[in-house]
Order: sequence, then C-alpha cells, then structure tokens
Amino acid sequence: MIFKSINPFSQEVIAEHEVLTNAQLNQKLQLSESTFKIWKNTSFQERADKMRKLANILRVDKEKFGLLITNEMGKIISESIAEVEKSAVNCDFYAEHAAEMLKDEYYDTSFKSMSVYDPMGAVFAIMPWNYPFWQVLRYAAPAIMAGNVTLLKHAPNVIGCAKAIESAFLEAGFPEGVFQEITIDIPQVESVIASDSVCGITLTGSEMAGSSVAALAGKHIKKSVMELGGSDAFIVLNDADLEKAVTVATQSRMLNAGQACICAKRFIVTEKVADEFASLFTQKVQLLQQGNPLQQGIQMGPLARLDLAEKLEAQLAKSLQQGAKLLVGGERENCNFQPTLIDFVDSNNVAFQEETFGPLATIIRAKDANDAVAIANNHRYGLAAAIWTEDRENAYQLSRKIEAGNVFVNSLVRSDSRVPFGGIKKSGYGRELGAIGIKEFMNMKSLVIE
Repeated sequence: MIFKSINPFSQEVIAEHEVLTNAQLNQKLQLSESTFKIWKNTSFQERADKMRKLANILRVDKEKFGLLITNEMGKIISESIAEVEKSAVNCDFYAEHAAEMLKDEYYDTSFKSMSVYDPMGAVFAIMPWNYPFWQVLRYAAPAIMAGNVTLLKHAPNVIGCAKAIESAFLEAGFPEGVFQEITIDIPQVESVIASDSVCGITLTGSEMAGSSVAALAGKHIKKSVMELGGSDAFIVLNDADLEKAVTVATQSRMLNAGQACICAKRFIVTEKVADEFASLFTQKVQLLQQGNPLQQGIQMGPLARLDLAEKLEAQLAKSLQQGAKLLVGGERENCNFQPTLIDFVDSNNVAFQEETFGPLATIIRAKDANDAVAIANNHRYGLAAAIWTEDRENAYQLSRKIEAGNVFVNSLVRSDSRVPFGGIKKSGYGRELGAIGIKEFMNMKSLVIE
C-alpha cells in the first residue's frame, strides 16, 4: 500500500510512501525494545546535549522544514517556519528542565519514604497533520528526555514531515531506535499497542480516532493520553475591549486556515455589544488574503485535503438552512475555502454542535455573562475557552465555572511548554507539557526504607 503526499494548493502528488510490511514493523518494535534498555540508563546531561543539538538543527533548517510543511498540508510559509521554531523552543525547554521535573520527591514520615520517576518504555504516538512538527516534538521532547523511546505513526498526508523529524533526531546524535517513524495503516495499529515494548499511547486527533485508540489501549491495559476535538468558546462581555477582542478572534479562528483543535469556534457575545462585535469581525475577516501559501502577503492557504473542504462546505450549508445568517465568505474552490463568518447561531445549529475544522466562525448571542458561560458549557467538548472583559476579578470567577481544560482571559488560547495542556469531556484526558506532561509516561515508584 502507498500513502501519497498531495500539495493542497496545486493538487500535485509530491511524494509517495510505502506502508511497512508486518515483518518490517516487527523489526522496528524489536529495535525500540533493545534501544530502550540502553537509553533509559543514559544521564540527563547526555540526553540534554542531544536535545539541544536537535533544537539547533530545527532552527538552522527551519526554512527547509517550513517548506515541507507548507507543501504537504498547505499552511502559509510564515506559519510553517514559526511552527518549527516553536518546536525548537520545546526541545530546549525540556533539555533544561527535565532533570529538575523528575527529581525524587520525599515525604514527611518517621521512616525514609520517597517517590522516584522511572521511564517505562516506548511511547506510541498517533499524530495529526495540522501541526506536523509541533504536535510531534510536543510529546517527543519530554518523553525522550525522561528516558523513554518513541514510535510515531503520523497522518498519511504528512509522512514526509515524519521522516524529516526522524532524520533530524539521528543527525542530532540520538541512537537509532530512540525516535522511529513508522509508516503503517490503521489495521496495524493494534499490533503496536499490544507490543510488550510499548508502555503507553498518546494521540492527538479526532474524537472518533481517540475513541477507537483509547478502546484498544484499555483492552491491552496501556496508559493513554488523548488530545481530541474542540469547539472552543470565545466569550465577549459588555466591558470588553472590542477592537482587541476582534483582532484576536480573527487570529484565533483563522490561524492555520482554522485547522486547529484550539481555534476559537463559538464566539459567544453578550447582546449589548453583539452588533458592534459582528460588524468589526466582518471587517477583519474581509481583509484576509487567501491564496498560494508560498506567496508573500497571503494570510491563509488552502485546507489540507479536499474531503475536509467539502465537509466544511456541507456544514456551512446546513447551518444556513437552520437559520444562521452569512455575514462574509462562504465560497469554496477545491481546497480553498474563503474565510467565513455567520451570525445568529443557536445551540441547535450544526455549527454549534459539531467541530468545524476550517475558517468558519460562528457568533452566538447571550443575554449576560452567566448565560454566556452556560452556553459555553452546553457542549460535549471541553478543550479551551477565552473570556474578554476588563473586570479581572469577574473573569477569574467566571473562568472557574467554565468546563474546559484551559481558560485564557483577554488572550489568544495557545499552548506553552511551561503550562500543562489538555481537555475534558470528549476533548480527551491527560495532559501534555509542563512538569505534569513529562510525568504522564513515567512510573512513579514509591520507595520506603526503614
């Protein structure tokens, strides 16, 4: 079987990648197991030296890697390069802090008691196409700094990125087997999860993919971390700085052509300022230039695949049939989907209920702050949310009521190496990043010495 990398803007086939045979996959699993036995005994210093080299390689070759990202999944070149740079920052962060994060913890008992953190084995990662470098380095840098090894099943349309990351690890001096890209098809996934060398599974992807993989992880009694879909609320209250809120709203929804789980998708605005917000938002969206992602001045490229553009088009059509009002955009040509804004959406509308993975923003009108929070919580997803208000104390109180893994006040929702990130409800479980993220695939072993 062959996976094809297709340039979303030109629809040109740019590469083909052969799926591993079961025998080839077994060889990689065996290499992972043998490498772990050696890698787990290396010092933090040795790991950190190699991780810093990897960060440097990413920075030196950021234009080359950025071009690969853009050609495989379509985001504008400046966003692709920024993604590589952010990945390098994450490598440096864990090179610097992993040892401190995983130091022994002592307890106040009459005898000597402590917890120690031991690496567990191979982390099997199933990663998406929308941030093909960042999503990988986000989990891989802490997992490998902790003494684990990893096997990556990347999305079929960004296998070139997966192979480039593996090459960068090898160039940085990591032993063969510490980071392995495995080009496999869905029927082969369970055999990897079942392998004795695999200690846990991390997946970033759709709710459906997460449900399937989590079931397999449970079947084989393996730890899993799931970062799944989102329909993030962006709450705008009466006293918000509307100009700033709209600027960030446009950025949050339209970044990466709207293809991110933490894009704001439901803009919940109090009635008093809803008309003004809608007018300003419309103006900002109209200014966005869409086209060739390699061209200077273009602010949005195509969606990553034709089927994704067709699905979003169908969701938009149904939303309008259900009573939403189109303010701007709505046209599609192949993978190119115009930045689109609709108003007067309610909780029965498909654009409210489903995750819309593309440049479609929806405005929902709320009576007041409490109603806005209730609307935000009325959803099966709980990844992140934002609140816009000048009253910081009120924002704090409201943020405590929001059912999500992350709440940002007067700020763009984003991931940061220093801060744990993850969701609740159907948005998944477990956390990545921060000191909590590095411990997800560690054995916290209690030692008692009398």
